[in-house]
Amino acid sequence: MSQVTMPEENSLISLGIALLCVTIGLVPLWALLKSPLRQQPKGCRRIGLSNNSSNLADEFDQKYAQGTSPDQITVDSNGGHLPPWRVKALFTYPIKSCRGIELQTAHVVSTGLQFDRQFAFAERTSAGWTCRTLRNAGFQRLALIHTEIWIPDPSSREYDERRPEVQSGGVMQVSYPRPIPSGLHGLVIQMGITTRLLTARLSFRLPLHPASPTEYPTIPVKIWKDTPLAYDYGTHLPPSLHVYLGFDPNNSPLSLFRAHPSHRREIFRNAPRKEHLGFQPHTAFADAYPIHLLNITSHHDVAGRCAESIPHLSMRRFRANIIIQGPGPFAEDHWKKVLIGKTEVYAACRTVRCLLPNVDPDTGERHRAEPDRTLKAYRRIDEGDLTNACLGLQLVPAVQEFCLEVGDEVKVLETGSHRYIKMLAPGEKVEGV
Repeated sequence: MSQVTMPEENSLISLGIALLCVTIGLVPLWALLKSPLRQQPKGCRRIGLSNNSSNLADEFDQKYAQGTSPDQITVDSNGGHLPPWRVKALFTYPIKSCRGIELQTAHVVSTGLQFDRQFAFAERTSAGWTCRTLRNAGFQRLALIHTEIWIPDPSSREYDERRPEVQSGGVMQVSYPRPIPSGLHGLVIQMGITTRLLTARLSFRLPLHPASPTEYPTIPVKIWKDTPLAYDYGTHLPPSLHVYLGFDPNNSPLSLFRAHPSHRREIFRNAPRKEHLGFQPHTAFADAYPIHLLNITSHHDVAGRCAESIPHLSMRRFRANIIIQGPGPFAEDHWKKVLIGKTEVYAACRTVRCLLPNVDPDTGERHRAEPDRTLKAYRRIDEGDLTNACLGLQLVPAVQEFCLEVGDEVKVLETGSHRYIKMLAPGEKVEGV
């Protein structure tokens, strides 16, 4: 799928300034070209909530500081009854470590929420291609890379099965801050942004799925101890994205990979077995499990303890797929099986936290200590890993496909103890598991 870059305005003034700057060598051509037109991909519709709405808009409200009884009657603004324990928000993260998409309804597939962590950036090293995330030094800029998912819409007047957007199962629009170099070049670009002759963000599109199995090379990509084969989408990355992430566009070791449907990362540690479920749980580029759940009341407890260093610690730092409201602080620590809506899910283990939440999703800035320091001070509760803190649960669905919706009731079916098991190398086994 070709990339399109052209001026968004057709005024003679805009073109004149751009051509003059390029002609006298003030700015490289790619820096002055406009972002691709942000028109709707033909025959498609965008998934998710609008950019100015969120079910987490009130996440800092103190009403979430305490839990409620699962039997308490809750009434909405229209007088209808709401489940006291329910799904508050849903997120899918198409590119690992980049900004997520908030959903009202989520289709869940075998690897987790649809589109979740299907793509990941990787760096070529002496050991081969290795995934890079917000954890890695210098990669906190990933937080400011935004994604939109556009899927085929048969009800659209422009829908046509022959369109490339339809044949690839939809497209992903990726945007990122326009790189601004130092010196005179950067001054000219900044003036262009200020005067609205240039956009502050650049963007490009890529297909959600290869139109042909041979369209992209399949290459091993290391993620933790796994090395699955994945499609190399590097040809879609514009030079300016390499520059934004700190690489020379002419000799960049960076690429973007798409999970390959035939090379799954099967999950065995803490997870139910195929003999019980009828399938072995697996995931794409998620760290370890298909779904991550977070309780807003538990988060309030953590955020309150971090308030001096970070006055408003957003839940979005923890990059959960399902955010629930109702249970008291850390009630979920001992859940083993939960009914969400009409579907049973297994709690494989608690979520062991790393330094990733130290990165602010709105600024891309990394805090030197929080919330990791606060969490480790009182949440190192799992005997399987007393070095790190826990917050949230890692879930494995009991079925391979189902739907979730904001407002779905959450019921605890079974409680018990958890013990975290370390990441296993392929073929490695844990005694008794």
